[in-house]
Amino acid sequence: MSPYTWYNHLKGCVMMKIGFIGGGIMGLPMALNLKKGGYDVTLYNRTYEKIKPYEDQIQVVKTLDELVKDKDIIFTIVGYPSEVEALYFELFKKVKPGAILVDMTTSSPKLAKRLYLEGKKHQLKLLDSPVTGGDKGAINGTLSIMVGGDETAFNLVLPLLKTMGKTITYMGESSNGQTMKLANQIVIASNIVGIAEAITFAKDHHLDLNKALDVINGGSAQSWQAQNNGPKMVLGDYKPGFYIKHFIKDLRLAIDEMGTTLPNLVQVEALYTKLNQMDLGTQAIIEAYIQH
Repeated sequence: MSPYTWYNHLKGCVMMKIGFIGGGIMGLPMALNLKKGGYDVTLYNRTYEKIKPYEDQIQVVKTLDELVKDKDIIFTIVGYPSEVEALYFELFKKVKPGAILVDMTTSSPKLAKRLYLEGKKHQLKLLDSPVTGGDKGAINGTLSIMVGGDETAFNLVLPLLKTMGKTITYMGESSNGQTMKLANQIVIASNIVGIAEAITFAKDHHLDLNKALDVINGGSAQSWQAQNNGPKMVLGDYKPGFYIKHFIKDLRLAIDEMGTTLPNLVQVEALYTKLNQMDLGTQAIIEAYIQH
């Protein structure tokens, strides 16, 4: 694409009307970053009171009908596949033909494919576009975003995705974005339990835990989880950057899609389920070892 063509492409995106559904830990800062990027963005959340305090930063509406009116592109990030399904079948009735719907929820690959095919019947293009990077990534606009669906639609929304993320990867056909996200969550599952076990081991042997994390993060064992959730485990800070209840949902989706048996995946899901602290952050997995 020539620089002139790309400029016109960007200009066209800026002129589009954008809707954003979901004002939670991830969705709110993502929508605000879109607004900061110069786009005409309207935000809707099922609980209006949660987004009302931000009406001086972004246009907010109380109803879904107000949100979808005349929108060219609609982003969604909600909680569970059942919510995605209910929301999208409502959107199919309301959104104007030709619009692009981008679901950034971590959801079911099977559902993503089904919604994609249903959307085509309504002359809508759907992209499954989950994200990773936690609340910090959402706030800083440094998320990693993986996308499945129509490549033409992907190229059209790419400038918008770049306001929310640093690494944007087109994974191919519909549902591939969701499948890639589940692969990503499998890595996190093994990594976060590895950090918890390392801290537990170091504590059992009376090591300085902050120094232990310095060693881990200074060598080949370094990871995002060690850098961000490791210190929180040491401090006992379980404030959610990413909820356990949502991570369990992701792990169970991965187990449902599992071909070859993945023992670490199964074990970590069982640990979180047994811990039964759904509203804490994922770093609270270390409590499973403290309780033991």
